[in-house]
Amino acid sequence: QVKLVESGGGLAQPGGSLRLSCAASGSIFSINGMGWYRQAPGKQRELVARIFSGGITNYANSVKGRFTISRDNASHSMYLQMNSLKPEDTAVYYCYLYYRGSNHRDVTDWGQGTQVTVSS
Repeated sequence: QVKLVESGGGLAQPGGSLRLSCAASGSIFSINGMGWYRQAPGKQRELVARIFSGGITNYANSVKGRFTISRDNASHSMYLQMNSLKPEDTAVYYCYLYYRGSNHRDVTDWGQGTQVTVSS
């Protein structure tokens, strides 16, 4: 079982920036991919960004050009740099890790989420 802890959320003004971090700890055999989801009140969960083991990234159209996902493979950490924030970016952001555990089973684990609020 892997524990994921997010940090960096909070309040930002429109046009501002925030950087989210997600640190993973536990027994990991190999990593398949990792990324970020978000969910706003009254809206369905949205995949924001993900990065695969080879370094290829995907972004939701709503954040493309504004958000950047990155990782540190050595520390099993991931980051989401959010620039040019808009009120519609307000949501709870969840990081996930898709990995093969020590039992050789592929599992997806999630963090508890961090609130991002964009408002003046």
